[in-house]
Amino acid sequence: MSPATGRRYPLTMICEVWGVARSTVYVAKNPAEVELLEPRKRGPKTELSDEALVEEIRQVLEESDFLGEGHRKVRVRLRPKGIWVGKNRVLRLMRENRLLAPVRQGCHPRGDRSHSGRITTDAPNELWGTDATRFYTKADRWCWFFGAIDHCVSDVVGWHVAKKGDRWAALEPIRQGVRAHMDGYAPKIALGLGLRHDWGPQYTAHQFQGELAWLGIRSTASYVGEPECNGVAERFMRTLKEECLYLHDFESLEEARQVIGAFIERYNRGWLIERHGHKTPAEVRKQLTRMAA
Repeated sequence: MSPATGRRYPLTMICEVWGVARSTVYVAKNPAEVELLEPRKRGPKTELSDEALVEEIRQVLEESDFLGEGHRKVRVRLRPKGIWVGKNRVLRLMRENRLLAPVRQGCHPRGDRSHSGRITTDAPNELWGTDATRFYTKADRWCWFFGAIDHCVSDVVGWHVAKKGDRWAALEPIRQGVRAHMDGYAPKIALGLGLRHDWGPQYTAHQFQGELAWLGIRSTASYVGEPECNGVAERFMRTLKEECLYLHDFESLEEARQVIGAFIERYNRGWLIERHGHKTPAEVRKQLTRMAA
C-alpha cells in the first residue's frame, strides 16, 4: 500500500518497477518457511550422475588398448555399455578431471598455402602414403621403421623395421602391401595406385622410383616443407610413437619388431577412425571390399 495515496498496487506492477522477482518478495516475507536447497545441475536429469559417468570414463580408458584417445572415441566406447551421452558432457568431465590427452597447440605459420583439398580417397588402394621414423634400442642403437598406409581405409598395408634405413628398407612396406592387396607381385600389377611420400633420399633414389614404375605405381611426392600433403602417414607415425615407441625401452631390434608388429595388428583391428563413423580399419576395409564385389 502506498503511504502517500493510501492506494494498493498489485505485486506484479511493483516487482516490474523495482526489477525484482515475486519469489524474492515471498522469501523476504517468510524467511523461516523457505527450505534452502543445494545447487543442482541445470537441464534434464540424466540416469548417471557426473561422478558415476567419470568412473565409467576412467574404466573405458583403462580397458582401451590405446593411450591417446579423446572424448569423441571415449563417447563411442561407452555405447556398448548402454551409456549414451553427449560429447560436450564427456568433454567437460574429461577436462575437469584431467583425463584428456595432451595436444600440441598452434597452427601453420604461413596458413594453409599448399593444400586446401582432401588427401583421402573414396575407395581403398587408390593412394597409399609412406613415411619413416627412427627409434632406439640398447643393443642395436638407432633403428628405422618404415610403414605404408591406405589413404581411404587408414590401415597399415605394410611395415618394416631395419638397422639401416636405405631405399631397400623403404621398399619393403610397398612390396608387402602389393602382395597382400594386389594378389601377386608382377610388372604393372598395381596400375591405378599412387604412392604419397616426402623428399627423403630413400624415396628419391633411382632404385625406389624404378621399382614403383615397374609395379605401375604412380609416384606422388608431397610439397617441400608441407608435411600436411602426406598427412595420413604422418598421423599414423604420431600414433605409433605415442602408443608404442615412446612407451617401450627396447633391448634389441628383434624385440622392437615383435612389439611393433603386435601394435600394428592391434591398430588395424581396434583403432577407431572418426571420419569412418568410429569404425576400425579392419571393419572399413571389409565393408568397402564387400561393396566393391
